[in-house]
Amino acid sequence: SSFVVASLIVLDPFIVFLTSISYTMKISQAALAVLVLSARASAWTTARHAPARFLATQLHSTATAIATEVDGEEATESFRLKFTEDSKPISPWHDIALKNDDGSYNMVVEIPKMTKAKMEVATKEENNPIAQDMKKGKLRDYHGPIFWNYGCLPQTWEDPTVKHPELGCFGDDDPIDVVEIGSASLSMGSIKPVKPLGVLAMIDDGELDWKVLAIATDDPLAEEWNDIDDVPAAIKDGVREWFRWYKTPDDKPINEFGFDEKYLDKAEALKVIDETNEAWAKLKSGETEAGKLWIN
Repeated sequence: SSFVVASLIVLDPFIVFLTSISYTMKISQAALAVLVLSARASAWTTARHAPARFLATQLHSTATAIATEVDGEEATESFRLKFTEDSKPISPWHDIALKNDDGSYNMVVEIPKMTKAKMEVATKEENNPIAQDMKKGKLRDYHGPIFWNYGCLPQTWEDPTVKHPELGCFGDDDPIDVVEIGSASLSMGSIKPVKPLGVLAMIDDGELDWKVLAIATDDPLAEEWNDIDDVPAAIKDGVREWFRWYKTPDDKPINEFGFDEKYLDKAEALKVIDETNEAWAKLKSGETEAGKLWIN
């Protein structure tokens, strides 16, 4: 059965979160229950949320200072979050290392948890700043907040010219996405070391759009969660259902998932990351045609 979602209430010891949804969204009761359970059971409920804010200065794995600066006005088409290193412009896609010496991976945070603006690394703009995505001349927002921190791994690329041998889909022409499921709200533009736990093969409009499930290495649960089976089912199901349904208010079809909708484990996730890193290296070297993508 299906019904109209009027509001979603999530309770935890610290907050009562109420999101009034001003649209009609057809979603099964089971799917909504999974989303509520995910928010209730996730590490998201273990800490208060810091307000979304822009990063002042972050330390890179090489201990050099990476800073961000705002250009334009927030919530407008002009907004850009630009990256610099030692006061020189850099690309968060091309110039930040994928891995650190301790084996962790660097996540570029695009969308802090509990926010709605669809921010992303602008792959076709000079130096690839973070900007709000546009659709038909309008700024894109999710119809409800995302419950996890969302971003990408630098120096990766899902090649749209390469067909996956099992799924039969081509890459979505973007860096690989990361869903960080820890307790803290991470600032837009922050470079956060994370531990990959697994990966989900989402198929969006016929394109392969991998979602790496990860946790920040400094999160209290990072010591306990080392592989996909360590993650509570409510969180895994909640992430999958959120990404299945989030486009339906725009009259888009639900997204599908490969591998019987199951998460692949950490070992497979690392293989996927390595493959996308190799694809990026070919793009960067010129071996693969860049098209409209900005490559420094």
